[in-house]
Amino acid sequence: MSSAPLHDNAAHTQSDRVDAVIVGAGFAGLYMLHKLRELGFTARVFEAGSGVGGTWFWNRYPGARCDIESLEYSYQFDAALQQEWDWSERYATQPELLKYANHVADRFSLRGDITFNTRVTGARFDDAAGVWQVATASGSVTGRFFILASGCLSSTNLPDFNGAQDFTGDWYHTGNWPHEGVDFTGKRVAVIGTGSSAIQSIPHIAPQAAQLYVFQRTPNYSIPAHNGPIPEALRQRIKATYPQFRAENAATGFGSRFDPGAAPELAVTAEMSAHALSEAERTAVYEARWQRGGLGFLSAFADLIFDKEANDSAAEFIRAKIRATVRDPATAELLSGKSIVGCKRLCVDSGYYETFNRDNVSLVDVGAAPVEAITARGIRAGGQAYEVDCIVYATGFDAMTGAMMKMDIRGMNDLKLSEKWAEGPRNYLGLCVTGFPNMFIITGPGSPSVLSNMLPSIEQHVRWIGQCIADLQARQAQRIEATRAAEDAWVGHVNDVANSSLYPGCNSWYLGANVPGKPRVFMPYLGFAPYVAKCDEVVANGYEGFALA
Repeated sequence: MSSAPLHDNAAHTQSDRVDAVIVGAGFAGLYMLHKLRELGFTARVFEAGSGVGGTWFWNRYPGARCDIESLEYSYQFDAALQQEWDWSERYATQPELLKYANHVADRFSLRGDITFNTRVTGARFDDAAGVWQVATASGSVTGRFFILASGCLSSTNLPDFNGAQDFTGDWYHTGNWPHEGVDFTGKRVAVIGTGSSAIQSIPHIAPQAAQLYVFQRTPNYSIPAHNGPIPEALRQRIKATYPQFRAENAATGFGSRFDPGAAPELAVTAEMSAHALSEAERTAVYEARWQRGGLGFLSAFADLIFDKEANDSAAEFIRAKIRATVRDPATAELLSGKSIVGCKRLCVDSGYYETFNRDNVSLVDVGAAPVEAITARGIRAGGQAYEVDCIVYATGFDAMTGAMMKMDIRGMNDLKLSEKWAEGPRNYLGLCVTGFPNMFIITGPGSPSVLSNMLPSIEQHVRWIGQCIADLQARQAQRIEATRAAEDAWVGHVNDVANSSLYPGCNSWYLGANVPGKPRVFMPYLGFAPYVAKCDEVVANGYEGFALA
């Protein structure tokens, strides 16, 4: 489908006025740009980094890789692209993912409409003109539509430790890693945090370091990746059946099917309860999932994230694996924890627990004895000083809202987004915010986002936004805005769905609990397939819940 641009290109150059301004050149921004071009609209992308890739441009820490299988963590909007690209490993590494992003940018000639090394500082909706004025460090641009593809995990969270500025060694954040890499050979290293980036990087840092201290506040459960080359027969089978393969994935709650055929001799189905089997049979299913590896462990039974007793059986299985792997009982106990499996993002690792059997690796429990200060020569916690040469902050992100809240975004009547979201993010479908006409968010709070396979979620949002803009053009409508009633109802629905699960049961970044002062609100929507159905229903009903002017 093609449409005429929403403005007179003869009167305005592309540099100062376009149909849509897009923030971010990660996987979301790249596809949004391609989709709008395909529909005949003009767009400009602003990217703070010097290249495309988003998450995979910035997160270059040792061991960084996706936790969704490569054959599913890829675009599906172009059949030829799916056929021509070959992933080398089951879980692609950061360099390969970045190479893929660059391949897409080049294949579809996207770079000409991307302004790199330019951070968007703010945006204001001009009600009289019906346009967004978007400010950057190097100037401003006007667009009828303002699209936030700024990423869920892009705003780094750096704790404000007392004395941090006094440290005389080198320090790094996993979310903003030096592009030239870091050599830890012979160094005394501290890693603060035990989330996904720590769990991936620690097995790579430990063999280099003279001494590695891991500062853990709360343990995370992790499942072995069992990573390796993709068998050629599997690659060819998936490529030969891509439409069916993608459709089957899209029909699941996560947007990824996670190999439901584990333990076939027990006839386990995707809908089966953990209570339907004996303890020995459950253990056999968990063992099959463990040997298979990956996030699919949490899909062993349908009720693991909804039923505490079922979840306890999975948690105890993992704890038993930790105790069997880590030789020191005290360390194994600290790594095991007592939390719910999945209420913190389940991690996927390659040798994480085994790393604690090394003589040069020590686990420091800062849950019981918090970090008191960063000193000139290291870290003081629980009254003990740890002298180190380097500190790695694996402290995650101000997830889902952080990047947007750093911009001065103002809607109608000069309403600040930061004020609108002072008590937590509010929107309709995770896509649009009342009071902010013609502004769209890709995979933001209120959508499946981080509780889904991100690539299908991105593509679904981009298609929806593209169709919406094209439909507005066809109807000669100037703007679209979510109604307050629809927004209130959606926020309530997101909370109701979350509260039916175990996800809110621990302090996680899903709730913003890793950022001091951030409102505790469960942000993602649980259920990819039902979410897509709801979005489709809204369109079928004439953009139900929206006001079109």
